[in-house]
Amino acid sequence: MLLTGLSLSQYTHAQAVQIKVIQTSDVHGSFFPYDFINRRDRKGSLARVSTYVNEMRKKYGKNVILLDNGDILQGQPTCYYCNFVKPTMPNLAASVINYLKYDAQTIGNHDIETGHPVYDKWIKEVKCPSLGANIIDTRTNKPYVHPYTIINRDGVKVAVLGMLTPAIPNWLKESLWTGLRFDNMVTSAKYWMKHIQTKEKPDVIIGLFHSGKEGGIHTPEYDEDASLTVAREVDGFDIVFFGHDHTRFSGWIKNNAGKDVLCLDPSCDAYMVSDATIDIRKSKGKVVSKKITGDVIDITAQPIDEKYMSHFKADIDSVNVFVDRKIGRFENTIYTRDCYFGSAAFTDFIHDLQLKITGADVSFNAPLSFDTRINKGDVYVSDMFNLYKYENQIYVLKMTGKEIRNHLEMSYDLWVNTMKSPEDNIMQLSEWAKQDRQRFGFKNLAFNFDSAAGIIYEVDVTKPDGQKVRILSMADGTPFDENRWYKVAMNSYRGNGGGELLTKGAGIPRSELKSRIVFESEKDQRYYLMKLIEDAGVMNPQAHNNWKFVPEEWTKPAIERDRKLIFGN
Repeated sequence: MLLTGLSLSQYTHAQAVQIKVIQTSDVHGSFFPYDFINRRDRKGSLARVSTYVNEMRKKYGKNVILLDNGDILQGQPTCYYCNFVKPTMPNLAASVINYLKYDAQTIGNHDIETGHPVYDKWIKEVKCPSLGANIIDTRTNKPYVHPYTIINRDGVKVAVLGMLTPAIPNWLKESLWTGLRFDNMVTSAKYWMKHIQTKEKPDVIIGLFHSGKEGGIHTPEYDEDASLTVAREVDGFDIVFFGHDHTRFSGWIKNNAGKDVLCLDPSCDAYMVSDATIDIRKSKGKVVSKKITGDVIDITAQPIDEKYMSHFKADIDSVNVFVDRKIGRFENTIYTRDCYFGSAAFTDFIHDLQLKITGADVSFNAPLSFDTRINKGDVYVSDMFNLYKYENQIYVLKMTGKEIRNHLEMSYDLWVNTMKSPEDNIMQLSEWAKQDRQRFGFKNLAFNFDSAAGIIYEVDVTKPDGQKVRILSMADGTPFDENRWYKVAMNSYRGNGGGELLTKGAGIPRSELKSRIVFESEKDQRYYLMKLIEDAGVMNPQAHNNWKFVPEEWTKPAIERDRKLIFGN
């Protein structure tokens, strides 16, 4: 486009610059093309991103900008090993960022979940700026890390503004983020946009947001997923790179000033990258024209960067030694896919642990991995990351019987349909969610599908929302009383309000959750699962069969149909 006020001769003699911007997001420890959990090769990883970036650097020279968008400190044993097993070693999440020469990174919610000792050390070790304009240090009332960074490429000044979803308090206990607060993204973006435009006068402004497209948790103060809202409501962005929701997105948003903003999300696990090209012309220090194009690129067919792999060989070997340690033996295979259709050995094994450690009356738990298994035979440290995906602690909360039922009502309302005929789907499925790496074809997030142990109950899928769950008794046959107080075990994500099952479902005010906690485990849940297996030596996990979907003449055929729809034959 030819900007007004400039002559044709000025445009003709303008300096032309082409800049390539590449973004990764939600890498979740996928540093190498090997899945240390399932002990097999994987298609994604930064080892392939490295090849792609090297090719772009050959083509564009120094005019490549490489950005990461957070959630890099959790997800694979590579992370757990350097975060908690060998915390004195340089964090691999910093080492790979430095090796690949990233220009800036944001911080994700799963980075915060590792706790101050881990992420503060990681931030210091990373050589590029860590960004988070709305992560506020409550002592100074200023950003805890850099709000933005300025990158100069061939006479073009690029500003990158970073932000994090403000929903952290809905998931994580305060000790993990003590001294911090997380401000509304739109409000923060408006403030810093004005600051950047006034003070820096950049030629290009990029948003780098660890926040999903739209939706998620909504409160009067903020939205969890606000990236498109910011692109729309805050004038000035040329490109918004985002992530957090693990869902590929490539599109344009017209902001309130009528300008088109390119918005890109490369999903997760380094299977894809966001790739944008900026063609800009400047004359006498002024931008004459600016053209932006871009898309999300699949990098799984890229060759592995063997030089990168050789550089990190000692780290890879150390992690392999850690995950290859045998800890016990299972006498049968357990599957997460069974958890969606009724009482399952996989879920009930974790229920048993929560009840045994805490002495609670009731346990809540949901499948945290969509479709994984632990095979019959020898069990290794690596299997523990399939058994329990995140570093959650175990909590016990005081809840009334009515709150327990209402919590489960919301869970099953997210999970199953109200069937009107025997031919209906029993599961809430969605065609658009098949490519969503948090939903996998379910309409809602499967890690919020809580079942319970310690009670016997039925879920009547012919009943309307809020009336499906009928609790018959405690597990030992004694009566269940909706007016009585019970001790309920759950993971810390749920206990801090994650998924809103305790707040919207059970009806417990968010401000009251902390006072309801009567037990908090010292270590993460995976540690106790590992210890349980090591102490027992041989285990035979079985389903409790303490709950089921009814009426069975409808639900049994519907379950078989939906199982095939979701998982195939």
